[in-house]
Amino acid sequence: MSMETVLARGRLHEVSPRRYAQLSAGSALSLYLIVITGAAVRLTGSGLACESWPGCQEGAFFPAAGTHSSVEFGNRVVALFPILLSLAAWIAARRTPGLPRLGVWLAALVFLGTIAQAPLGLLTIRLDLHPLMVMTHFLLAFLVLGGAVVLAVEAWGNARGRTPSPVSPLVRRLGLLLAFACGVLVVTGTLSTASGPHPGDSAEIERFWNLLDATWLHVRATAAFGISFLIVLVYLTRARERVGLLLHGAFGLLGLLLVQMAIGEIQWRNQLPWWLVLVHVSVAAAVWGWTVGFVTALWRTPTPLARH
Repeated sequence: MSMETVLARGRLHEVSPRRYAQLSAGSALSLYLIVITGAAVRLTGSGLACESWPGCQEGAFFPAAGTHSSVEFGNRVVALFPILLSLAAWIAARRTPGLPRLGVWLAALVFLGTIAQAPLGLLTIRLDLHPLMVMTHFLLAFLVLGGAVVLAVEAWGNARGRTPSPVSPLVRRLGLLLAFACGVLVVTGTLSTASGPHPGDSAEIERFWNLLDATWLHVRATAAFGISFLIVLVYLTRARERVGLLLHGAFGLLGLLLVQMAIGEIQWRNQLPWWLVLVHVSVAAAVWGWTVGFVTALWRTPTPLARH
């Protein structure tokens, strides 16, 4: 067999960088959606509605009639999509020309983190929704989402070209501080939920902490994130002639942050209705994903973002 034949066969199994960018973006979107459906399980009190796994009831795979069991089982069905998409992204990463080794490893970690949610979810049920287990389950979902967003930005740069970062090393380091502050914001928000009136089941479930203290901590974390972001925004605004669409991304994050703060205040003044808390969690996941993607782009800038 000639070398030309071997190379031709290899190219048949290649995944184009543009197609891989679409796949990785789809994987990240599915992981965002599973955060929302997982939060819905907790906030509607459906966490223990299914007594078995992977089926819902002993001797019956599908749930019996009832809202709570349908919500919990529906979340399990939705979870299949990020598992399949992250697996496909991992396999395809090894066949995508130009994708660095870091991208391949990141795709593997995203898949492993996604698949780890299944046994972790089962353990959470077995421990009757202990707050620490529920928090771990939720925070892992955010961590995996962040990894998927980094992978999507990396894949976008591989498909559309990458340019040297238009911002200074100082701004890039401030971006890392911003990402850390956002992580603290997510953790304290999860702590507030674990201390609030939505324990995850209709029965009485142990709370993790006092709600007022948890909220006090979360508000301070919000302030720290806001200050970190404003510092980065000032630097980008002063360098707007060369940062291109990165500045637009910063203003998009500002808009999300303002919406999130408004929702947080409204839900607190209305005794935390579950549906409004769900909206708050959904926007929180968007803020986290946007922040991670924005900071990644500061370091590894796709060419389209450097244009005006």
